[in-house]
Amino acid sequence: MAKEEKERYSANSLVRGLEILKLFSEERPTLSLVEIAKELDVSRTVPFRLLYTLQTLGYLYQDEHTKRYNLTPKVLELGFAYLSTLKLPEIAQPYLEKLRDETGASCHLSILDGHEVVYVGSAAARGVSAVNVNIGLRLPAHAVANGKVQLAYQPQERLNQVLYGSNLTPFTERTKTDFVDFQQELATIREQGYAITKGELHHGIQSVAAPIINRSGQVIAAINLVATDTILHNEFIEKAALPKVLEVSEILSGFMGNHVKN
Repeated sequence: MAKEEKERYSANSLVRGLEILKLFSEERPTLSLVEIAKELDVSRTVPFRLLYTLQTLGYLYQDEHTKRYNLTPKVLELGFAYLSTLKLPEIAQPYLEKLRDETGASCHLSILDGHEVVYVGSAAARGVSAVNVNIGLRLPAHAVANGKVQLAYQPQERLNQVLYGSNLTPFTERTKTDFVDFQQELATIREQGYAITKGELHHGIQSVAAPIINRSGQVIAAINLVATDTILHNEFIEKAALPKVLEVSEILSGFMGNHVKN
């Protein structure tokens, strides 16, 4: 569809409404009308009706004293409606837990959404040094193994859209920020069928990831183990963690209709 056609059929009010919901975050749990208008770069009259509509539908709540808005639990329905159409998280859960128990590392299931990964399944490790995430968390795909392994299998046109539509933000000195180097790494990941990251998002955190591939040969998700480098040290990754992750990725790919070894 041409750009002109997309603009003609785009529902601006729906776009604005979704933009408003996305403004809220852990750092900004409440927002005022003035703040929302400023973030959208519009006058206060533009979001006022949208806020009223979202409040009427139950997605927003306005404190009668402070007049500030915050999200309600009903917004979870939007995400859960999507997750409920996926059978993969339910199928994967016992395998995530088995991987966690066998390795002592947290095990996660994630999907790629633009230049971020979204966690849709988790088996949390125990202990004060465990590296756990909440379902729904988003992380930059270029700095985590489960993101890289999904980016590696994207068609070049799609990969260009993702990479050049975002910045390869450095989080540590190990984060790859050069586009050429990063694409070369992705080519290696695709050839070997797995990704390993060491301290690219946080110092001392290592991760091993493998793709889940459907019957059409498309990568639809990834599983990964993540832990401190005291647990996921190089020898343990090579001899235990990586073989186990690859085994489970092959099993889950089989459930998704792909019966060819990754």
